[in-house]
Amino acid sequence: MTPPRPTSEDFLRIGPRIRVMPIIHGSGDFAIRVREELLNRHYDCVAVPLPPSFQDDVEEAIERLPAISVVAQLDADPDDDTHGFSYVPIDPCQGVIAALRVAIGERIARAFIDMETPRFEAKTGVFPDPYALKRVSPEGFAAAMLPAIPPPSPGQHADRIAWMASQLRALEARHRSILLVISLLDWPWIRDAYERGLETPDPDPFFSPVQTFSADPATLIFLLGELPFLTGLYERGRRELELDDNLSVDGVKEMVLQARDRLKVQLPKVAQRVTPQLLAIFFRYVRNLSLIERRLTPDLYSLIIAAKQTAGDDFALALAETAREYPYAKGAKSDEHEPGGLLRMGIDQADVPGWGTARMISRLSGQALSWRSCELRPRPPERDRQAWKQRWNPFGMCSWPPEDDRIESFHRHVRDQAKAILGADLARSEKFTSSVMDGLDIRETLRNWHTGDLYVKVIPPSRGTIEVVVFLFDVPADPQVYTNRATWYAEHSEESTLAFYATDHMKNMVGPGIAQAEYGGAFFLFPPRPIPDIWDDPRLNFADTLEERLLAAAFLHSKERHVAVVSARPPLASWRRLARRYGRKIVPLPLHRFGGQLIEQLRRFHVLNGKTVRSFAADFIRDS
Repeated sequence: MTPPRPTSEDFLRIGPRIRVMPIIHGSGDFAIRVREELLNRHYDCVAVPLPPSFQDDVEEAIERLPAISVVAQLDADPDDDTHGFSYVPIDPCQGVIAALRVAIGERIARAFIDMETPRFEAKTGVFPDPYALKRVSPEGFAAAMLPAIPPPSPGQHADRIAWMASQLRALEARHRSILLVISLLDWPWIRDAYERGLETPDPDPFFSPVQTFSADPATLIFLLGELPFLTGLYERGRRELELDDNLSVDGVKEMVLQARDRLKVQLPKVAQRVTPQLLAIFFRYVRNLSLIERRLTPDLYSLIIAAKQTAGDDFALALAETAREYPYAKGAKSDEHEPGGLLRMGIDQADVPGWGTARMISRLSGQALSWRSCELRPRPPERDRQAWKQRWNPFGMCSWPPEDDRIESFHRHVRDQAKAILGADLARSEKFTSSVMDGLDIRETLRNWHTGDLYVKVIPPSRGTIEVVVFLFDVPADPQVYTNRATWYAEHSEESTLAFYATDHMKNMVGPGIAQAEYGGAFFLFPPRPIPDIWDDPRLNFADTLEERLLAAAFLHSKERHVAVVSARPPLASWRRLARRYGRKIVPLPLHRFGGQLIEQLRRFHVLNGKTVRSFAADFIRDS
């Protein structure tokens, strides 16, 4: 008879009774595929690459999920003086743990087939993004990776491969259908050792205790394969029977929205800047960063960088804090399984209860990681803010030059816009004869289309200029909110004379001798010249509101007939009457004409407690 033609189903088979599920350790997408494989096919045994000495502790720790724990074994290598630990992370998004969890629930036999080693040597690799499993089968993913998988290095790795192959041959005698959940780096060489019948001698006996530690929730980001927040979403989907096959993308979106809600509680004014339009820009930025990194889904570094660049340090910090939160770890504390305290995980090391700081090597190591730094400036603690406030000298205050340059540049731009409006008021249309003058007047041409004549614009030189620009950011302004009212004079000829009302800067200390406030309204007089403090000038006492006093001062001190007023609402009738009182005319510009995020940045300014503070102010002032 002709033997049956091989199919893609046979690609991941080792012999007639063993099917392989090659995975990337620590990937939620692969954990879901392992779960589906066990639930969709009939298996009577699950084999995992862990030593038998770990079995009882690992399975007991799995029963305590969703609480995250670590099953660790002390190194027993007599040639190494710096003892460390090898450990198994009890992670819901770990494919091996997911396989054992399903097998325990379905009453399927479990086999721990790895070799006992006195000191474990980890092997990591660089893998494609597991998100590809949404379109590619596990067989196709493994086949694509096959040419890039290096052979096992001589020594412990090669011995473990041969040992697991021999254990699989022994399992075949007792089980009909076996699922081997193994790393992508090992599966082709296990099949090769199985087919060649390689044998390895029994390892030398040694004793090394295995112990379970509860993990400190604050350090889960160093322990789990996925972000702790996403791990919580996978666990929530399992508990509530929700769809979790696309959490690697949808979970990131939920995490970003959760970070925005967190920011609304902590800093409501900052959260207002995180608009749907800004989030759209953020996600496009994240997509581009992910493509640069040759990933299909973003990592934490890309998310934080995008958040910092689009919405500032506050949003980036909120996102980082949200990402490291594991919802099922609330109230975690030492229990009967961990009398000595919580294990605090770090980068390749941990603070082990009863031992101290020690080297940690994962027995289920997956994607090779690279740690990169990202500087974020956190909000100072309240204790420091109170100390800075007590040392504040009210007789020495100045501005921060970079903010002066920024708002002066914007002020000049607004003046140019207002002068362009003055010229537009004098524009007229003429029938085209020999010159297009200042451009074709489309509207007038269409209005006279039936005559066949063309009309052009004639814009004569504007008469007069703009000396004073008034910004009214918040209308109506609450006097209880904007308690800081002052008139500042120019330090040099390129600065304007500035009068403003703003929030109390002493309520928001951001550094030693550095306070932050927010404009409610301001007027700029350029070229600068000294004027009386508008808040003490008795000539302006008739004004009932902050806006009217600011406008009255602008009309009073302007030598030009036109005054530009930038406001969130059209000029009120009372404002126009005030302008006529001083013989002035308002040139209105709507505030929404300029970018909302730009306006929010310009409204925030810093007050420094003396010019000496300028030398280190940049270390505390955030540009966002």
